[in-house]
Amino acid sequence: MKTYSVKAKDIKREWHIIDASDEVLGKLATRVAKLLSGKHKPLYAPNMDVGDFVVVVNAGKIRFTGNKLKQKMYYSHSGYPGGLKTERLEELQEKYPERIIEHAVKGMLPRNKLNAKMMKRLRIYLGAENPYGKAPSAVAAKEASNS
Repeated sequence: MKTYSVKAKDIKREWHIIDASDEVLGKLATRVAKLLSGKHKPLYAPNMDVGDFVVVVNAGKIRFTGNKLKQKMYYSHSGYPGGLKTERLEELQEKYPERIIEHAVKGMLPRNKLNAKMMKRLRIYLGAENPYGKAPSAVAAKEASNS
């Protein structure tokens, strides 16, 4: 018996719309990362990009547990001496709330060449309006009923 290898023509990508209002950041990011990587599909292979498109709406209404708003810090470095930039989660939520979800999801995806391809299929919107339709997919509804 031969081992089945996924072909590009076998990959069928779906669109999933997820409402982030009142969702905890980590749980939402885990769900989104699983859909982007394609781990929910029987055709999943770690060396192939088989994931779906994910649209996250209401990104500004996400929920955080504990004292994360005041205590969680995001760090970036310019590469120059003294170029360390720190920003609190609270400040980042006021300026760019979509970047919080983007950063959390990116951290949950594998660190390889497929990471950038997976992140290109993620769309994040602050409000409920999005150009990709209004009806949530079956997976988003099924996930909500399991919680």
